[in-house]
Amino acid sequence: MASYVNNNLINGEYVIYEGKVSVWSLWPRIVIGLILLGVFGLGLLFWLSAAISYLTTELVITNKRIIAKFGFIRRNTIEMAVIKVESIQVHQSILGRLLNYGSIIVSGAGNPKAPIPGVSKPLLFRKAFFEMQETKQGEPLESPRLIAS
Repeated sequence: MASYVNNNLINGEYVIYEGKVSVWSLWPRIVIGLILLGVFGLGLLFWLSAAISYLTTELVITNKRIIAKFGFIRRNTIEMAVIKVESIQVHQSILGRLLNYGSIIVSGAGNPKAPIPGVSKPLLFRKAFFEMQETKQGEPLESPRLIAS
């Protein structure tokens, strides 16, 4: 199956950074699944839910937009033009700081805040965005680069 992002890139748009959901952010579902595993296999549903969240979430910064897609059957997306982004906030709990995951909140001109929860390496995501934003919007970088997540 082709990814949502690849199917929705526009002319001249390319991926600069791909983020991932942190496995650590899914720990409540994994632990509940382990506890309920002996109850008619109910724990498998929690594990399946965590796996689907991990595998179907796409977090991308392109040279034109920030794109976040959540879900498999039911889909929620956040797409915001780079020129409309006013700030990116990072929220991390103590556990999130220790395990390097957190939530990113993208605020844009005229748009409500868009939270993106459970991002692995959220400070790297924010840094990649601000580095990209410093280049002139719409002009390609000297050579498109993909920052490893």
